[in-house]
Amino acid sequence: MAELRTLTPHAAIPAEQATRDSSQRRLLRSFLPEMVQLERILAEAPELVTASVVGRIPLRGLSLPIYRADIGSSSPDVPAVLLVGGVHGLERIGSQVVMAWLESVLARTRWDESLRQLLKKVRITVLPILNPGGMYLNQRSNPQGVDLMRNAPITAQDRSAFMLGGQRLSSKLPWYTGDPEQGMEPENQVLESVIRELLPGRPFSVALDCHSGFGWQDQIWFPYAYRRRPMRRIESMMALKLTWEKAYPNHDYRFEPQSRHYLTHGDLWDYFYKEINRENSGVFLPLTLEMGSWRWIRKRPRQLLRLDGLFNPLAPHRHKRVLRSHLTWIDFLVNAAASHENWLPVGQEESMLREAAIMHWYRDSH
Repeated sequence: MAELRTLTPHAAIPAEQATRDSSQRRLLRSFLPEMVQLERILAEAPELVTASVVGRIPLRGLSLPIYRADIGSSSPDVPAVLLVGGVHGLERIGSQVVMAWLESVLARTRWDESLRQLLKKVRITVLPILNPGGMYLNQRSNPQGVDLMRNAPITAQDRSAFMLGGQRLSSKLPWYTGDPEQGMEPENQVLESVIRELLPGRPFSVALDCHSGFGWQDQIWFPYAYRRRPMRRIESMMALKLTWEKAYPNHDYRFEPQSRHYLTHGDLWDYFYKEINRENSGVFLPLTLEMGSWRWIRKRPRQLLRLDGLFNPLAPHRHKRVLRSHLTWIDFLVNAAASHENWLPVGQEESMLREAAIMHWYRDSH
């Protein structure tokens, strides 16, 4: 069962911290400062935020919590936004971007009346650090060596990228899938329980999972990763893309299905997309933000000498730029969810946008 707490500046997280001895706190400050920062953010949050510990990961005598924060309407029939960070422990910038947005929004709720009104029309759930064990160990996988993004019970329908697409040879090698048929890893079970509690029955929902480490450009990926055929609601994804580009024509994201790059086994969001849309009459659109870390390396080649330098901006000014550069995109998703009825395609527009999406993204495979 989740440990539920409604957080105010004077309760909840300080009590959580008090249960840890000083040596554990020193370890967290040294190896997992993001957790310390997250606990501070939640401890200082206004009363409209509800926080919970939805899971715990045992590691070297520690009990690392997986925190969940909820903001906005508690009505089960309003649209929902799910933000996830830290699926890969090495990609700390993903968690940091999610927390930067969370901290910004919580500060704005104290004075921004338009934001308060918006939050009455949408539910926002945030899991900033899904893989605290991997982040503590500074490794991509969880403490058992499993790549959480390759750990769902779904298999690529065509040849996947060697190793990169997921392998079952050894947990000592990267991209190890584990054995999802025997049950997904505890971190993914936590994510699944949140998704199944949060999303079914809603008219619209969108998820954003923040990663880094691929390419020269920031990219927005969407399903599928297990096959090259279009997803079921590809017309809704095209509508979201066009709405974004009309509102922010000077953006710098590349928006496309992951299958244009490579196929993988066990993709989490392929699995959740199929499961939720099979059971739900509403629309669920999962997205992955892939921050292009190669640019950071090009501008600072000595980052190659550090493992975390492959996936995170280490120069302070560049780190700040990354933290602020994605706030507009996340704000857009919240507003788009709240106003989904104004842009989701219906009737004849659905078939037109589906045809346009196939021509735009899948011409080479059809």
